[in-house]
Amino acid sequence: MVQPIDTQRFADRVGSWILKEGPDSDVVVSCRARLARNLVGFPFVSRLAPDAAQGIAERLQEILVGKGIDGDTVWVDMEEADPVLRLLLRERHLASRDLAPSGGKKPMPPGRAVAFGETETLSAMINEEDHVRLQGLAAGFDLDLAWGRASELDRELEREVEYSYSDRLGYLTGCPTNVGTGMRASVMLHLPALGLVRNELEKVFTAAQRTGLAVRGMYGEGSRAAGDFYQLSNQVTLGRSEEQLVGDLKELVPCVAAFERRVREVLLEEQRAAVQDKVSRAYGMLRTARAMPTEVALSQLSLVRLGECLALLPEGATSDLKRVAIQIQKGHLQALSRDVADQGLLEVSERDRLRASYLRRRFADRSN
Repeated sequence: MVQPIDTQRFADRVGSWILKEGPDSDVVVSCRARLARNLVGFPFVSRLAPDAAQGIAERLQEILVGKGIDGDTVWVDMEEADPVLRLLLRERHLASRDLAPSGGKKPMPPGRAVAFGETETLSAMINEEDHVRLQGLAAGFDLDLAWGRASELDRELEREVEYSYSDRLGYLTGCPTNVGTGMRASVMLHLPALGLVRNELEKVFTAAQRTGLAVRGMYGEGSRAAGDFYQLSNQVTLGRSEEQLVGDLKELVPCVAAFERRVREVLLEEQRAAVQDKVSRAYGMLRTARAMPTEVALSQLSLVRLGECLALLPEGATSDLKRVAIQIQKGHLQALSRDVADQGLLEVSERDRLRASYLRRRFADRSN
């Protein structure tokens, strides 16, 4: 039997991989490899009958929970998940907005779920745009590890179910842009120095597009950039192998990281006082503000993270910035703030107040 999630404990725990420092972690926050798959004998999700969707979910639950994903499998049925838990899953990059909408009065279609492991480095979205979307995650710039995790789970699942596959086209998917490998590989970058020099940041975007890569915000397609965090991911899935798609990112990302570091060095050499002032103001705001919207908080944390990388803050002035960046999101903030079992989502003004209070506590004992 799948046990219900303790929302407050889940929000407090945070996946252990998120807190790790991977390769090139001063610029590259994390990597992801996602595989879209559909089962033979069933229509795509857009034309899937409710009983068929439920049947797919039950079959996949039996496999994934039985085998275990990275230890014991956590299974969340979206029909049973409250709005706060859905937000938590999205903020942890375990579920998409389409799979886990937080609002609206329309009933949730049956058969939608997410499964993930203890460290949250592996997850599977059930009946989102495809019957199953497998995801591997890794800290820092370690695409091979993220891809290896997703690929291993893919092989395990394929031993139990038959995928829809064409010898000519490859894996068949609900959206034509995913046909072929069904793979989306992405890298999350923190580019605060380039963010301060917008014309240089535009050069990165142009180079990515010329390479066939897409630039997106923190939460992928349709999201805006926040706190100078950007995702680079492949746009083409047909006619190329998974290794080639990963290779495109492995070729460009080191160039972007080197560019960001050079700009940091130039800013430090030519505008040290101005950069120091921005970092100090951001740090002061995080320590003293009484209300703070999410995007403002992320932008201030971005500057503090830059200051940490450039040694512009005293040793010990910052702590667990990755954890903080997640726990100031509205779902985590609400889950950590009070018992939410029977509560609706908090009003924006209340969240802004609680976010500022959380940040003051996090930075209160740090020296100036």
